[in-house]
Parts: sequence; structure tokens; C-alpha cells
Amino acid sequence: MKEFLGIGGYTREPEGYLSPQHLIFTIGLVLTTLVLAVLLGIRNKDRDDRVKNRTLIIAAILMDAVEIFKIVVMLYRSDDPSTSWHNLLPLFLCSIQLITIPLAAFAKGRLREAALDFVLILGLLGGVLGTVGAGQNYACYPVLSIDNVASAVTHCISAFSSLYIGLSGLANLKKRNVWITYLILGVFCVPAYLSNVLWDTNYMFLMQGDGTPYDILYNLLGGSPILYPIAVVSLFIVYITAFYGVVFLIRRNRSQKT
Repeated sequence: MKEFLGIGGYTREPEGYLSPQHLIFTIGLVLTTLVLAVLLGIRNKDRDDRVKNRTLIIAAILMDAVEIFKIVVMLYRSDDPSTSWHNLLPLFLCSIQLITIPLAAFAKGRLREAALDFVLILGLLGGVLGTVGAGQNYACYPVLSIDNVASAVTHCISAFSSLYIGLSGLANLKKRNVWITYLILGVFCVPAYLSNVLWDTNYMFLMQGDGTPYDILYNLLGGSPILYPIAVVSLFIVYITAFYGVVFLIRRNRSQKT
């Protein structure tokens, strides 16, 4: 258990990104996520929102519990917890789901609607990037370690919630809530960038790609400290806009046919 938690440091060498161990673990976890999301989403599709929401409540509690446990372990094994806490803030794109999934499960009104939209739009993307695309984690830690297992589980819960919301019909994707979705993103982007500047962190990968697919964009822009973060945030905005745009276009075409 000490080895799994990394207490005293890992004695095992990291198997590495795209190693057989990494691929077997992440693909197995992703397939499990897909199966559960499809089965539960289809099962609850025609039930009322109160019943549909029970599954989302469980996902929200489980995701936050796993993340809190990981943070406690990391602070415990740190030589100086007072200097490591700023590396554990929920300011990654995927970390936003630690807050938006509970909002989607427990909030009311337009805030809940916007949170459901946000999880639906970005949850699956974050799930893929945080498992198959998390090159920086699997290059640093063994596959079966608290660092990678907890991260993979929370990212897969994010992906599960996204698929479940879409398949069960919980999200409405109303035009009036689009600005709130953008606002949620902005509320996290600003402190993420400020943290990166103040404490030399790399939240939302706004400073560099760090072994992730963002490296492609980072290299294309020559590592520009101005253009690169602007481009990353722009990609988030473009992705959200495109998602809403496709949904609204499909709805308009359907209404014209009927």
C-alpha cells in the first residue's frame, strides 16, 4: 500500500507513456466507462429527472472523494506541504468538473442547466485527454500508483457524466445559457493563468504542453508566452461554440422538416 501511495517515493520505474501497461489500464478503464454510461443512460432515458439525477449525484460524490483522498496523500508525503498546495488546486480544465458535476447534480435553475451543458460538452474531451493523452503523468509515475489511478478514475468519471447526461437527456443546451457556459470557463482560466505566473505552475496547460497533445500547438507557436495561452483558451472557446452550433443546427433542421 505504501508503494501504491508513493509514501517514501516509488521504487518502481515508470512503465512510460503508451507502454503496454499504460494502454491496457487506460483502455480497460475507458471501455468500462463507456459501457456503464451507455447502459445507465439508456435505462434512465425515459425516467423523470429526479431518478436520472441519482446516478449523477453518485458520480459527483465519488469523483470529489477520490480527488480529495489523492490530495491528502500528496500533502502527507510532501516534504513541505506549505509549498506544494498550490500545485494541487482544481484549476486544470478537467478539474473544473470537480465543481461543475456537483453543480449539475445539486444546483437548481439556470446554474444547473449551464453546469449540465458544461459537463456534457467538455467532460468526454477531458476524459480522453486525461487517460490516453496524459503523457506527462505516465512518464513520471508507475501506472498502478495513486497519482495515475486516481487521475484516470476522476477523468473517466468526467467522461461518464458527459455521456450519461447526453444519453439520459438531462441537458437541454438552451441558447439562453450559452453565456453562462463561457463564464464558467472564464472564471477558471483567469485564476489558472495567475497561478501559473505566481507559482510557476502549468494549470490548463497555459504555459506549455508538458508532454500532452498541447505540445503540438506549443511547438507551432514557438513557445510564445503570449500567443500560446491565447491560442489554448481560443481552442476551448471554439470547441464549445462548435458544439453548441452543431446542436442548434440539427435542431433547426429537424424543426423545418416537421
